[in-house]
Amino acid sequence: MRVSDVNRRDPDVPELLVLRALKLGDLLVAVPAIHAVRRAKPEHRLVLAMPSWLRPIVDLVGGVDALHATPGLDDASGIEPGRIDIAINMHGNGAESRRFIDGLRARSVVAHGEDGPAWIDGALERYRWVRLVEAFGMPGDPDDVAILRPLVVPPVARAAVVHVGAFYGSRRWPVDRFARVAEALAADGRRVVFTGSEPERSRALAVAQRAGLPDECVLAGRMSLEQFAAQIADAELVVSADTGAAHLASAYGIPSVILFGPAPPDEWGPPPGPHIVLTDASQRRGETFSDEPDPALLAVSVPDVLAAIADLPHRAS
Repeated sequence: MRVSDVNRRDPDVPELLVLRALKLGDLLVAVPAIHAVRRAKPEHRLVLAMPSWLRPIVDLVGGVDALHATPGLDDASGIEPGRIDIAINMHGNGAESRRFIDGLRARSVVAHGEDGPAWIDGALERYRWVRLVEAFGMPGDPDDVAILRPLVVPPVARAAVVHVGAFYGSRRWPVDRFARVAEALAADGRRVVFTGSEPERSRALAVAQRAGLPDECVLAGRMSLEQFAAQIADAELVVSADTGAAHLASAYGIPSVILFGPAPPDEWGPPPGPHIVLTDASQRRGETFSDEPDPALLAVSVPDVLAAIADLPHRAS
């Protein structure tokens, strides 16, 4: 279902707005709570306030009627006060998100504190947002992470996806280690592709070169977001740091090996399924915005990853 523009609406239909103005992984961990809201409020038009570049994935969440392009919380919401019936703060618990929600002047507000549940530091994100909406009569399941498959064809069918990128250096596993994993996967007869964003293409090319694989295997920077989701949804397996790629693998139930650095798996880990988490909590520094890989990530070796891949269930054709 293609979500509509926020201003193309029937004024007689009450609107519900969910604020989540963050990145891909943040959207995907909020999916269980969004599903819960949709089931509990079928009579409402569900508007999701997120950055516009995420529209192709918002289309796949299911039950979202409109996207309100929200690149951040610095500007006013752009929706006239009083228009929204129910406003839900799934962004966080800071002053900026509360100010955004307050500015909507919604008839009802779903948020932490006061009338809502207390904020819990260190909670599993999927559980955090389900717990919030459940406190307002919208029951959900934190493991309800599934989203729709894109209609586009994946660039490479049944590939072993090695996602080499991460937004921050703290989550970037070394190039030479990714290369050795990719080399082993190719030697095992798997079709390997490398994914990442446009700025990460040079990194992906370096991994491919060191692995002895051709540049044609590098899809980083050459796919739309919809194609990226299709590539993950059709993958044989996924190897990735704790990024949007890993959360997409969870959403599609694709066997995955996830390398955690600064973020604890207890907060951002996958749901039950064919997913193996690798990290060393005893070495975690937890500096998300650092340019250097977190020691918890560097503690993960190539043999660790290859052993985990061997333990993954084989995906049926």
